[in-house]
Amino acid sequence: MTLIKSISGIRGTIGGKSGKNLSPIDIVKFTAAFVHFHQKRHDKDTIRLVVGRDARISGKMVESLVVSTAISMGADVINVELSTTPTVEIAVIETRSDGGIIITASHNPKQWNALKLLNERGEFLSDEEGRQVLAYADNEDFEFASVDDLGTVTEDDGSIDRHIDAVLRLKLVDRDLIESAGFKIVVDGVNSTGGIAIPRLLKALGVKEIVELNCKPTGEFAHNPEPLPENLTEISAKVVSEKADLGIVVDPDVDRLAFVMENGRMFGEEYTLVAVADYVLQHTMGNSVSNLSSTRALRDITEKAGGKYTAAAVGEVNVVAKMKETDAVIGGEGNGGVIYPELHYGRDALVGTALFLTYLAGRKMKTSELRATYPNYFISKNKITLKSDIPVKHLFDKVREAYSEFPILDIDGLKIDFPDGWVQLRKSNTEPVMRIYAESTSMEKANAYAERVIELIKQKVRQ
Repeated sequence: MTLIKSISGIRGTIGGKSGKNLSPIDIVKFTAAFVHFHQKRHDKDTIRLVVGRDARISGKMVESLVVSTAISMGADVINVELSTTPTVEIAVIETRSDGGIIITASHNPKQWNALKLLNERGEFLSDEEGRQVLAYADNEDFEFASVDDLGTVTEDDGSIDRHIDAVLRLKLVDRDLIESAGFKIVVDGVNSTGGIAIPRLLKALGVKEIVELNCKPTGEFAHNPEPLPENLTEISAKVVSEKADLGIVVDPDVDRLAFVMENGRMFGEEYTLVAVADYVLQHTMGNSVSNLSSTRALRDITEKAGGKYTAAAVGEVNVVAKMKETDAVIGGEGNGGVIYPELHYGRDALVGTALFLTYLAGRKMKTSELRATYPNYFISKNKITLKSDIPVKHLFDKVREAYSEFPILDIDGLKIDFPDGWVQLRKSNTEPVMRIYAESTSMEKANAYAERVIELIKQKVRQ
């Protein structure tokens, strides 16, 4: 059982002791600290917050605690209930709220839940802001409202529909073109809110044939909810048996997006952003951003379109900051997270789906044929366990010295750029491990790059 406090929120497993798991006491304390943060930030006692949740089993219970705590602090709550992470982000903006809380543990299994915290722009808190909330929670530095100053609750069940409407209004989303393509699409909503939002979006886009798989928002995940190939055998088989044009897969809070090709094979989570960026950059001159662990293919297509690619540290808040700094027109993360600032600065599977389908319809080709137009890169993901007394900086210095002839980035761990690939070393914030990711033009080359660095680290540890 686990409780993890970080600048982006609090997450843990349900049940057990306070301080060791995500208990009701921890939920109340952290929510109160977050409300207090916004009261001080906006210099007012009565703030407005948007609260929404995915469909996991503990969601309603956590929602009740969050909403009750917020109003006990004097906050007015707009409760959108079953929703998606990007929908809540947009709701914060459209209601001009002071912040928001998304109750979701993203791709983690059903025993997990979490509070993700938003500012008034519908974006995740910065490092400094997150640390302030943690400090308020640790010190219990907050005060509950008197009976005459309690907040109010407004129920709002139209947020997903307004999100969809906003997607359809985008210039690069062509409903008529998508409808004319006559797509047949299988959707795996992993029995969470993607099962509500994605089919509804597809209908609004004019898709006539939609095969729903695991689309009942029961929270009983039909498979491991992380949208990786090994977890998606059911939809892969369904796409083939239904003779569908593609399959769409999202995680429980609908900010990650993956596609299954008509042949039952994965389009590649890394290539979700690549394909969407390809379409956007063909129509909007500009730059792109992804995190250091994402495929080099985004850089390739950005430069081909005349733009500039920039890498950001891992984490959505870091990608968003770099996108604003470089005036990027598209960005995201290689885990299927598409950020399209024309709508909002947040990973959004709904806008990613609409842009992808518009592009696919316009190209008049199969999903596998579109995938074949992009350069093939392969990522090797590895990790090694570190003892607590191992000086990580010393290891990084030794690796930097061994690869001094190559360009090296150190904004998030260490990343070595080779002519045909890269290796990134990054110490985990939640586990005593070092993650070593490598990418190259073949899996053999990627593995070889990773193995050389791993062996170098092991040698230095033994010395």
